[in-house]
Amino acid sequence: MAMWILWLVIVVLLTVIEVSTINLVSVWFIVSALVSLFMSFIVDSFYIQFAVFVCLGLVLMLITRPILVKKLARRKVPTNFDRVIGMEGVVTEEITKFKMGEVKVDGKKWSAVSEEKIEVGEHVIVEAIDGVKLVVRKGEK
Repeated sequence: MAMWILWLVIVVLLTVIEVSTINLVSVWFIVSALVSLFMSFIVDSFYIQFAVFVCLGLVLMLITRPILVKKLARRKVPTNFDRVIGMEGVVTEEITKFKMGEVKVDGKKWSAVSEEKIEVGEHVIVEAIDGVKLVVRKGEK
C-alpha cells in the first residue's frame, strides 16, 4: 500500500474527530499528518514520516494551544444575578448545614444554604451563588 493513502486516511479520521468535538483535540495532528502526507512523496521511510508526524504535532500543540485557548475562551458575561454577592439579607426560613432555607436579599426571596445554622430573623452576607441557591454566612448585626 502506498504510504500517502495511509496518511490521507489519518488526515480524514483526525478531521472527523476534530469536527465531532467542541474542544481542540486533534487539529495539530491534522497539520502534522498533512506534512507527513507530503513527505511520503519525498521520503520512503515510514519511521521518518511517523517521527515527523508525532514531533511536529506535539510541538504545534505545545506552542499554539495556550494561545488558542486564551483567544477562544468564552468570556463570562456579567448579569444582574451576580450583584447580590456581598449584599446583606435576612433569613426568612431557618438554614442548617443539611437543610436549605430561605433569605430575603434586595427585596427578593432566595433559596439559601450555609455551613452553619442560621435562625429566622438573623442577618446574613451572600458569599456566592451555587446554581440557583445563595451561599450565605452569618452577618455582623
